[in-house]
Amino acid sequence: MRWMGMPIAIWAVFAKSFQAQLTAVLGYDPDTARKITEKAKPKYREIIAKLPEFEKGDRFSMNIIGCAMLGAFVLSMPRRPDVESLTDYYEKAQMTPLMKWFCRQSGKSKFTPKDIAGMKATAARKAADRNPYSWNMDFYEYPDGSGYEGRFTKCGICTLMQELGLYDLTPAMCHLDYAMSEAGGVTNFVRQYTLASGDPYCDCGYQKKRV
Repeated sequence: MRWMGMPIAIWAVFAKSFQAQLTAVLGYDPDTARKITEKAKPKYREIIAKLPEFEKGDRFSMNIIGCAMLGAFVLSMPRRPDVESLTDYYEKAQMTPLMKWFCRQSGKSKFTPKDIAGMKATAARKAADRNPYSWNMDFYEYPDGSGYEGRFTKCGICTLMQELGLYDLTPAMCHLDYAMSEAGGVTNFVRQYTLASGDPYCDCGYQKKRV
């Protein structure tokens, strides 16, 4: 994957937040947080360089870039965080005012014909059959019209976290789905299973909030 473009843009947008939460959540002093960030940037670039380019129209490239960035920070920390503290860290690092705005904008088109068509196209793509760092999903609309579910049978984050030796920390990334759904303002996110927990799939359910 090329460094110029989305990877460098994601770093520019989120690096300060990732650094700030090293102190606010994980308890590092500001100087150590700065050193971790300085070490994480070349590690992030190294991880990105090993990833293949995603197919045009694959909606999951940002997910794997976020995974690469979190992995780079964890591998640059002097002590390995537990999954609970990393979950809190990642949510607060990601849910910046800009990200919350993005989620609200995305929420405006949730459940529209264009959104449904996009989900069906993603399900049909089966991108992980050709790129192990992408995702395969099936799409199910709830019969009562209350929302839909994306059911993932292959997960690029699981693949990359395992390669980085961080697979046990994968649930810290999975939890962000709840925060993004809440920020969007129109859905309740529901989940019973995750691949990272050893289940056969990840179910990502989006139920319409009652007005």
